[in-house]
Amino acid sequence: MRTKNLADLYDLPPVEWSAVTDRLARNITQAPGTGGPDRHTWWLTTLDDDGSPHTTGLGAEWVDGSFFFETGRTTRKGRNLARDPRCTLAIALKEFDLVVEGTASIVTDPGLVARLADVWAAGGWPCRVDDTGLALTADFSAPSAGKPPWHVYELIPTSAVAFATVEPGGATRYDF
Repeated sequence: MRTKNLADLYDLPPVEWSAVTDRLARNITQAPGTGGPDRHTWWLTTLDDDGSPHTTGLGAEWVDGSFFFETGRTTRKGRNLARDPRCTLAIALKEFDLVVEGTASIVTDPGLVARLADVWAAGGWPCRVDDTGLALTADFSAPSAGKPPWHVYELIPTSAVAFATVEPGGATRYDF
């Protein structure tokens, strides 16, 4: 991984990637009063067929050093990813704002899908693996997720930028 300090103009230190991943590994919920202005929301941007961006909020997780999210294949974001897997995932945390660019692919390992179902369930969304073993189902989800089944996607990052929002500040670009 290469890093570039985007705040050296102000003599600020780089944001260490380990500080980013250590924070991502702690519980990040979407419950009110838990972060951001009042809570955390991950934002996914995909590309429409005309190249214009489509951004939507969703639930995402940082698990075992990877970014994961879920959606239905027939949703706008699901159709966009099937046509063009390039996307960005962003979140504002107390410590930093993070934007990750990369490509997303559907997780096809039943064991990993089950592990992620457990992670989402532990975080408050009582999802479960469906009968195929490759997707999720639940009694409810965000309206933007579409109807079940919901497939799990892994975002493979190509780059990321973290903007520190606490002292001493800083901004760093990471190229993977």
